[in-house]
Amino acid sequence: MKVATWNVNSLTARWPRVQEWLTLHEPDVVLVQETKQTDEKFPFAALAALGYDAAHHGQGRWNGVAIFSRTELSDVQRGLGDDVEARFIAATCRGLRFHSCYVPNGRALDDPHYDYKLRWLESLRVLLVERDRAQPLIVGGDFNVALSDLDVYDPSAFVGATHVSAPERAAFRALLDTDLVDLGRLDNADEPAFTWWDYRNGSFRRGWGLRIDYLLADAAIASRVSEVRVDRVARKGEKPSDHAPVLAQFDW
Repeated sequence: MKVATWNVNSLTARWPRVQEWLTLHEPDVVLVQETKQTDEKFPFAALAALGYDAAHHGQGRWNGVAIFSRTELSDVQRGLGDDVEARFIAATCRGLRFHSCYVPNGRALDDPHYDYKLRWLESLRVLLVERDRAQPLIVGGDFNVALSDLDVYDPSAFVGATHVSAPERAAFRALLDTDLVDLGRLDNADEPAFTWWDYRNGSFRRGWGLRIDYLLADAAIASRVSEVRVDRVARKGEKPSDHAPVLAQFDW
């Protein structure tokens, strides 16, 4: 089974790239963030033609999360608690529960959006604590947190900034403390594995990236994983997303 998470930074702008990528890699499940579409505009028919069932929680120009699956999705949950923004969707397929998350950016440490980010992460932690532990779980998405300095191209460039602050990192680790494993660090514990590069300043070419996109899973899944990688090729070429997909392969 192949599962991916990908912040596409607008399905409207990126659909040809997404369609090409799905055809090339044939993932079984894709957790998608920043669709930036309403449900009415979302390409349900085009995805069905490619063999995917889909669930979407849209918001128009901003946010938007989705799950694509080669098998039928059930028990879809849209939204996290009382959050009014389209940042969370969950569904079940093949006996697995999937969460697609788009965590608030935070903007700046003194911005109200930063407090919103921490509250959002706490709401996710509560959901994970209260989950049915008998059902295997994969949580993926753009978390807008670089968990350690290894996940930042130059920690000195981010002093006093979001994505690296101690409260954000603590909130992320609290998610892992609900018995989840960071799949991206299973085999690459000491190597950079950036997933996002700014469009500006030639950041991708220069290697100025962050690891802010993650696949997390419980022990039942983590023990079966054979490969986890960042598809840097998807960040190249014409009109790419500023994020690259993260893919995990495992026996299921």
